[in-house]
Amino acid sequence: MPILNHLKIAIGADHAGYDYKEILKEHLAAHEIKDFGTYATDSVDYPDFAHPVANAVESGDFDFGILVCGSANGVAITANKHQQIRAAICWENEIAALARQHNNANIICIPARFVSTDLAKEMATTFLSTPFEGGRHENRVQKISC
Repeated sequence: MPILNHLKIAIGADHAGYDYKEILKEHLAAHEIKDFGTYATDSVDYPDFAHPVANAVESGDFDFGILVCGSANGVAITANKHQQIRAAICWENEIAALARQHNNANIICIPARFVSTDLAKEMATTFLSTPFEGGRHENRVQKISC
């Protein structure tokens, strides 16, 4: 695991992502983590957790966000409704790195039904430790918000 600065991380999941959320919280325990729920595997609505995580990152109170649901699509769509959020669905470690390097993504969205827990931990670590490259990518990122 690369050395990471102490980060403030907002995390949330729906029922399909609950177990992965708990594993990621333990994996990232050296950081300050706020859990925005859900707190059980009972069926819930993913926007109820994606919006609070996005708000926490958008406000600047947290450095990054992690959202987990079955496919990662629902939480990514919801989080990306926020103007200052760049939520990236990641299913491979290289995608997690590129989301940070090229897109300055600030929330990683993990599809619990399609990746292993080990890969989820690896992607979260990569995402949180990879810097934005800036340069030619900065102008592109500045054009994202409506």
